[in-house]
Amino acid sequence: MQVSIENVGSLGRKLTIRLPAQRLEDTIRTRILEMGRSARLKGFRPGKVPTKVIEQRYGNQIRNEALSEMIGSSFQEAVTQEKLRPAVQPSIATTGRPENGEIEYTATFEVLPEIGKLDIGALEIVKPVASVTDADIDQMIETLRLQRRSWNQVERAAQDGDMVLFEYSAQGEGFRHPESGTDRVGAILGSGAYSKELEDKLAGHKAGEEFSAHIDFPAAVRTPALSGKSADVNVKIVRVQEAQLPAVDGAFAASFGVKEGGLERFREDVRANLERELKGVLMGRLKAAALEKLVDSHPELEVPQGMIENEARMLARQAGAQTQDAVAQFLPTARRRVSAGLLIAELARQNNIRLDTSRVKETLATIASTYEEPEQVVELYTRDPQLMSALQNRVIEDQVVEWMADHAKCSEQSLSFNEVMRPGA
Repeated sequence: MQVSIENVGSLGRKLTIRLPAQRLEDTIRTRILEMGRSARLKGFRPGKVPTKVIEQRYGNQIRNEALSEMIGSSFQEAVTQEKLRPAVQPSIATTGRPENGEIEYTATFEVLPEIGKLDIGALEIVKPVASVTDADIDQMIETLRLQRRSWNQVERAAQDGDMVLFEYSAQGEGFRHPESGTDRVGAILGSGAYSKELEDKLAGHKAGEEFSAHIDFPAAVRTPALSGKSADVNVKIVRVQEAQLPAVDGAFAASFGVKEGGLERFREDVRANLERELKGVLMGRLKAAALEKLVDSHPELEVPQGMIENEARMLARQAGAQTQDAVAQFLPTARRRVSAGLLIAELARQNNIRLDTSRVKETLATIASTYEEPEQVVELYTRDPQLMSALQNRVIEDQVVEWMADHAKCSEQSLSFNEVMRPGA
């Protein structure tokens, strides 16, 4: 095998590789003979299909497969021999035809940048810290009670917390909703989930009462036809219901799968769930802060354009858009993400940070525990190399970020559970 290298820009490489044509022909001949011994074709006994028949029917397919495999294996040999680290899959160009007893092809690709010694000692990282308190557990239990509430019809006037079922029509400049008749909607007063202004007007009215009001509907109203519009609204109250919250007792705990231990075990489970969620969010915030500092400290880092474009396409797909304009909008974000990935990988390499397989299992168990059938989730990850690879990448990133927090100028920011989980609320 003969290999020549041409630099195409700072990270681009073009390999020209020449291989003995006989190597390809020998592979093709062997495969044709093997297929002749196993092929089943009408008119021929099994294992007795003539070589010429196999070649006529499958020759092109066998040649293309053999050529593709030869290029793939020889490319790996070449980059290993030349100590190159491809960043993306190569673009291959070849006629596939032998010339002067050789098969020649070119492989054009980008290599990973050479990153010098990384010193993060000067980076200033803020690490958020928080814990779960008894008050947080009480608040979550109250939320769970609201999720399990029942509704009882009442004859009194509606007030905050009640669910009001009402019929209405809305008419504004150039429109009416619905086009004829009325629409029927339910709203929990005080939630603001439908229209706070309209909910405020519903308060104080009983079932059967009617009223009219001018309402400025928010852009996020559930009825798209009224989004951001002003209208005169005619309303008829159909039903008023008050919430009935379940008692926090053994039966309530049992409804969440706690069959033994009663309320004490239930609170322990709630605490464990909150701590798991808190741990994940804290790590996410620490990772975001650390990677932002890391990327900003290396603005000169050369990043393979192919990696940036691949990342931008993935981000566009996740956002539900795949046009070129949409992909272009994600290029700046993609560049930072790729830069972060390269720097994280280099920090791991330079500081001998190895993937902690026990932590992978622990993380997978944590993910699986949020599903009704966790064993199926574990099996899914175990059988899917892509899912498992993503999980392993996540774990090694977490390990590197924790190492950064230990070796950079790291200060702690104490926050409450709510400040972490519901920032800006």
